[in-house]
Amino acid sequence: MSLPGVPAAGAVVRLRDRELGLDRPVVMAVVNRTPDSFYAPARYDEAGADAAVARAEEEGADIVDLGGVRAGRGPRVEPDEEIARVVPLIERVRRRHPDLLVSVDTWRSSVARAAALAGADLVNDTWAGHDPELVAVAAEHGLGVVCSHTGGARPRTDPFRVTYPSSPAERAPREHPDDERPDDEQDPLDGVVDDVVATLAAAARRAADLGIDPASVLVDPTHDFGKNTWHSLHLVRRTPALVALGYPVLMAFSRKDFVGESLGLPPEERLEGTLAATAVAAWLGARVFRAHDVAATRRTLDMVATIRAERLPERVVRGLA
Repeated sequence: MSLPGVPAAGAVVRLRDRELGLDRPVVMAVVNRTPDSFYAPARYDEAGADAAVARAEEEGADIVDLGGVRAGRGPRVEPDEEIARVVPLIERVRRRHPDLLVSVDTWRSSVARAAALAGADLVNDTWAGHDPELVAVAAEHGLGVVCSHTGGARPRTDPFRVTYPSSPAERAPREHPDDERPDDEQDPLDGVVDDVVATLAAAARRAADLGIDPASVLVDPTHDFGKNTWHSLHLVRRTPALVALGYPVLMAFSRKDFVGESLGLPPEERLEGTLAATAVAAWLGARVFRAHDVAATRRTLDMVATIRAERLPERVVRGLA
């Protein structure tokens, strides 16, 4: 039960028969085996990826998200090459870091199947079911899945003048019980919330219908993908509408363009903006955060969880000793 004035907590995550997010949000560390990531420090070769995983675990990551293809535009990477980049890494992580949960960032069912056989726990489908067989692969192998929203965009494409008309009939849930705005006062940007909520609800239901534990079905509004900066900012504000779906909410803000455009900064200077968005979404109930900067994200989320009275301070002596 939430304290007065504290937004409701979101659903916890269950992977590999473990529950995460009970007393603080979950950190999913980004480790990319890609030579062309938009954030240069996240471009890891084989040895660098191993070191990055070890560092992420030391800094407090609960899950490590391993990717073999840049999300945005770039040279084509065939499925066999993607598998060659990520599967050996999954095997090493499972062997060297047995307590660390492993996610594979892919939209391809063939890659998901190879990752499952190598020991992955979660499939992070950032392209919203573009390959309709992917969720079935996750269900077949007992993996969790991330359901995302891209507004129908194809993998590795950028948005261009996308719009989400608002429809009162498909309106997202009110954020607070005392929200008594009349229908004609709905924010015009709520159209993107309506679309995201409807898309994620349908995708999550399909995953659950296939047999995936609902606590292993994460929903991600997928900021920047199929959206402009106004859309992404509004989705942060409307986090409670996503929490109300009843599935664990994943937020992937880390150094994204909506942060950079808000502050006029390149990827290398977007940490503070990322952490500000992280704190807001965590306060509003999101439970999983995909991050390049694990230690800073872990501390930010622990502080928010302490303010929300979900965890205790590490030490309390001021005014008492």
